[in-house]
Amino acid sequence: MTHRLLRPLAASILAVVVSAPASAANKEHQQLMADLRILQEQSQLLQNMLTTLADALKAVNARIDQQAEANRKTFADEKLLIDTIIKDLGVVREKVDDNNVRVGSLAQEVDALRQLVQQALARSQAPPSDVAAAGGGVPPPTGGTPSTPAPVVPSTSGASPTKTYEQAYGDYASGLWDLAIDGFEAFLKDFPKATQADDAQFYIGRAYLNDAKYDKAVEAFDKVIRTYPSSNNVPSSYYLKGVALRSLKQTDSARDAWNTVIKTYPDSPAASQARQALGRP
Repeated sequence: MTHRLLRPLAASILAVVVSAPASAANKEHQQLMADLRILQEQSQLLQNMLTTLADALKAVNARIDQQAEANRKTFADEKLLIDTIIKDLGVVREKVDDNNVRVGSLAQEVDALRQLVQQALARSQAPPSDVAAAGGGVPPPTGGTPSTPAPVVPSTSGASPTKTYEQAYGDYASGLWDLAIDGFEAFLKDFPKATQADDAQFYIGRAYLNDAKYDKAVEAFDKVIRTYPSSNNVPSSYYLKGVALRSLKQTDSARDAWNTVIKTYPDSPAASQARQALGRP
């Protein structure tokens, strides 16, 4: 009887002992699986956050690029505007300088004409004896109607700038190099601020060059370059200076003059002539 009661009890105890480790292992496995799911969810969450951050960075970079491009365009527009203003100011300054020179030249012409008028009035009002003593004419006879006074020939200092320049240029056009040089030098001496002053100095150089006085031509063209740096005769002065130097067998100096006009005034006719002289296309 006792033996029968102990057998079911022993079986129950054995079942409890055997099932206990299996239950513990199952719980541990479930816990691991739960932790794994949590880690997977956290990993997915981090991945989503990284994707969001990457998109945000792309958007920020795009805005930065757009802003940089806008800044570059704005800077380029402002630089273009500033360059245009500077260029316009340069043109205005040149026109103002040119007007000042023209005003000075006109003032000199007015002064010269005033002197001529004063001289004419002085000669016409002077007594006949004074006129004869001055070489202005012969006194009229004592009896009869006085003769008309002889015309007054203006002196060189009283001549107008235009007339002096045109006379010198006429000698140049006629091939009278020495007379042209003397006329242009007299013009520069009497009217150094006249509008045609740079032209006069330039034609002095050309007259010397045409007369084969190459050393004098070099000096004259150098004076154009040095004294009238804004003159439109400067490019041609560099080129013709090179021609004179080549005639003096100073080849290196001639090439330097031609290279200067090509570099400084690349679009001028003188630059094209210099390229031909150097054998460049």
